[in-house]
Amino acid sequence: MSYTPVAADVAKLRNQTGAGMMDCKKALVEAEGDFEKAVDILRKKGQKVAANRADRESTEGAVIARVNEDNTLGAIISLNCETDFVGKNEAFVELAYELAEMAIFAASKEELLATDFHGMTVAEKLIEQTGVIGEKIEIGTFERIEGPFLGAYIHAGNKIAAITSLSANVEGADEAAKAVSMQAAAMNPIALDETKVSQETIDKELEIERHKLVEEGKPANIIDNILKGKMQRFYKDNTLVHQDFIKDSSMSVADYVKSVNADLKVTGFIRVSL
Repeated sequence: MSYTPVAADVAKLRNQTGAGMMDCKKALVEAEGDFEKAVDILRKKGQKVAANRADRESTEGAVIARVNEDNTLGAIISLNCETDFVGKNEAFVELAYELAEMAIFAASKEELLATDFHGMTVAEKLIEQTGVIGEKIEIGTFERIEGPFLGAYIHAGNKIAAITSLSANVEGADEAAKAVSMQAAAMNPIALDETKVSQETIDKELEIERHKLVEEGKPANIIDNILKGKMQRFYKDNTLVHQDFIKDSSMSVADYVKSVNADLKVTGFIRVSL
């Protein structure tokens, strides 16, 4: 006599795995009512789907930033999928939030993937969800930051997120850190300040600007002085603390932070986008 699963078991399997009702029912029938075996069947289905979709591009998804309770550790992850439809799915975004919380305490993406997730590893959970959703699901970017006081911002739609580190936990730091994180998300600075810009980037910019000046016929003896001004402008446009503050362009980001507290400084940031 063939086994017929009861509704309570189907619901329990669905709650644990996130798989569809019919997939859960089929797995329980195949496992003849053995719950753990049914879970394993669903995981194997996920592995098959993952193998079939390994060469697919997972360029959609959700970018989530989280910080710990005392605002000293933070992480941003992108949970990637194949379509925007899945990326906006409530359960998918919830999973991204849960993984971002776990990422705060993981030293690397590899460590996060090996972390326990309700009785399985994160890597196994992603394979399981690949089977459930039918799309390639993976952690794309993994970034962590430590600092005296951190604040996070996630742009509407979960496509861009940033975390900023301030030099101290002072009155107004919470609002300031969020505002500067919003700045980083919107303006995409290449570095914190001029000292953090790579020499390769500086050399490339100098080469481009020097070529323009020569083409314009500027005298060789004044080109170096003009280039100094050009680079100051480059740093102002492209480094976080020197950029015009988006909420008040009459001041720089550094000046805005000082207006919150005279001794307050931006000490670092991370930004992730899809």
